[in-house]
Amino acid sequence: MQGDINEKVGFSIRRIREERGLSQEKLAALAGLHRAYIGQVERGEKNIGLKNLEKIAKTLEVPIRTLVDTDESTTYSAISRKKHLQIQ
Repeated sequence: MQGDINEKVGFSIRRIREERGLSQEKLAALAGLHRAYIGQVERGEKNIGLKNLEKIAKTLEVPIRTLVDTDESTTYSAISRKKHLQIQ
């Protein structure tokens, strides 16, 4: 996956959000952020701040490193691991 870091982080957030069955509105409300901001971050249009990245990671219940890891296989592994834990 080529592109800049904003796009990669946004992609990670979107994938995990969708895996959790959350809408952008719900994620924004739970994280204390605006829905439009979440959309801009997911599209790679915003340079996300560390505090907001922390809020999103806590809301999605993943380590921050999962969101910033630009290796797709690691991101998917974290999602699969979380899904597996929820099933048990």
